[in-house]
Amino acid sequence: MSSRSKSKQFKACRNCKALVDREVEVCPVCNGREFVEEWSGVVIVVDPENSEIAKTLKVNQRGRFVVKLE
Repeated sequence: MSSRSKSKQFKACRNCKALVDREVEVCPVCNGREFVEEWSGVVIVVDPENSEIAKTLKVNQRGRFVVKLE
């Protein structure tokens, strides 16, 4: 999935890669204010402590994250 296939409903935080609604102005994960609208891949982290994917992506909390910023 990419932002293009979802009609750009979401944007990704440039700092932590959290996937947020387009209306969000401050990232709820890292308080960042820089976002990108071009991204690819989505990971939903439910149990960050036991998730190998979360460790690989350096995600330490629950939520939606993108795999790659474009």
